[in-house]
Amino acid sequence: MLRLGAFMAAIGLAVAALPQEAAAGAVLDSIKVRGELNCGVRGDTHGFARKDDKGRFTGFEVDICRAVAAAILGNADKVKFFPLEAARRFPSLQNGQVDLLVSGTTYTMGRALTAGLDFVAVYYYDSQAFMVPRKLGKKSVKDLSGNTVCVQSATTTAENAEEYFRLNKMTYSPVSFDRLDDMRMAFFAGRCDALTADRSAVYAARASYASNPRDFLVLPESPSREPLGLIIKQGDTAFREIVRWSLFAMVEAEENGIRSANVDEMLKSESPRIRRLLGATPGMGKALSVDDKWAYNIIKQVGNYGEVYDRNIGSGSNLRIPRSLNALATQGGMQYAPPMR
Repeated sequence: MLRLGAFMAAIGLAVAALPQEAAAGAVLDSIKVRGELNCGVRGDTHGFARKDDKGRFTGFEVDICRAVAAAILGNADKVKFFPLEAARRFPSLQNGQVDLLVSGTTYTMGRALTAGLDFVAVYYYDSQAFMVPRKLGKKSVKDLSGNTVCVQSATTTAENAEEYFRLNKMTYSPVSFDRLDDMRMAFFAGRCDALTADRSAVYAARASYASNPRDFLVLPESPSREPLGLIIKQGDTAFREIVRWSLFAMVEAEENGIRSANVDEMLKSESPRIRRLLGATPGMGKALSVDDKWAYNIIKQVGNYGEVYDRNIGSGSNLRIPRSLNALATQGGMQYAPPMR
């Protein structure tokens, strides 16, 4: 293994060898000059991204944006949020309106290879789900043949639904909407027999829009897996690495029992792993073109991955979505950070 000093020297050589545009960090530089991160999030979605009664954005995806701002600017509140409908996500990133998308967008091969986008990491392992009124007596997606299904256009869920019904030799009538709010309101107004979206969005819709959430059943099947990605425009390696390692820092903190409430005490830890993460041993920040306290700032101001999950969509929220695949790998899930050394 390389010693830390040798590793940092190697990182410096690697950055110097990058193409000039990537090494310069055009997006990163503009964020620092602007003093604010522009972050695209999904439209009003309970637990993930929405405005509270004071006009403040809250939610799981909002907190991921805040973590990146804390890493770059030292202040998690230095974020401007842009709620985006599905069809506006990629154009808003490509035209520079937003620097980062944390918007419930599925990481697919086609998107990664053809849209000029850089899918940096998976922040949430989701799946597709269907929801129905209990009074219809449906127990399975296969009971939906011949029914109407509310779906949002320009999403992978629309494509997945068509494919699922076709492969299972079932018929259905899709009722498509450009706006997420329109789709949800139509379903709860009885215009469709079922609603399909990412499971996270289905839980959020039931919690926010149903007069009695118990009247609606989320069917057990998951027709597809939907890994939700952190996305930037291609061309800025420096910014990409900060976004990637900001997420990993949150996961690493949870793995090591570092929370917003105890992070100051953890600065005294003798663990080399913890000292590197929190900047007590310097060097990691310089490699990312940020302050050595970048991860400390994330954890202190936003929290570790588990804290962010629990308070927004997990056990500390009214959604209570099980961690499932989003649990730490040590607990049977898929979330773990590569070695930070």
